[in-house]
Amino acid sequence: MEAKDYLGYLVEQIHTTVVATVDDEGLPVTAAIDMMDYDGEGLYFLTARGKSFYDRLKKRGFLALTGMKGQDTMSTAALSLRGKVRELGEAYLPRLFEKNSYMSEIYPTEESRRALTVFQLYEGSGEYFDLSKKPIERASFSFGGKALPREGYFITDACIGCRSCEAVCPQGCIDYANVPALIRQEHCLHCGSCVSVCPVGAVEKR
Repeated sequence: MEAKDYLGYLVEQIHTTVVATVDDEGLPVTAAIDMMDYDGEGLYFLTARGKSFYDRLKKRGFLALTGMKGQDTMSTAALSLRGKVRELGEAYLPRLFEKNSYMSEIYPTEESRRALTVFQLYEGSGEYFDLSKKPIERASFSFGGKALPREGYFITDACIGCRSCEAVCPQGCIDYANVPALIRQEHCLHCGSCVSVCPVGAVEKR
């Protein structure tokens, strides 16, 4: 899937997320925030200007969020994002109210909506993680011009093909068809077990 597809999944299938910002003391603060719309430019949500959440967004210009969907742990898919936010103002409010009709019950009149403003998460990176798949499925993506970080565990040319890591990999995601062996990043749990057993130190964390 493309980045826009993951943003769409977050809005349409998960919707309510836990968002983290940072307060004036440098401590994390979380809030439950609905992601109300998306397009090729990013994610959209709203808040009231009188809230402390608004103040943190304006001061920091950055947030991180996670949303999950599933009945239990082994049926859960999760999306995590982090990136830059900016205030768009009131012009986008009709669009968000049209797509999220329940907001009219919370803010029923035009007068009550004057405190609201729209923010856009416009540049960032994210990770999709699905425990319902066998083996697990994970994917990384970025949007808004953000470089995609290459994170995880990688086997270097120091690999001797001994397969010591085979027994400790919980998802069986190491391909030994060639030397050096290859970790299939789309199935890796990032547990680091392969690092601890490699006799030549061929696995590195990036």
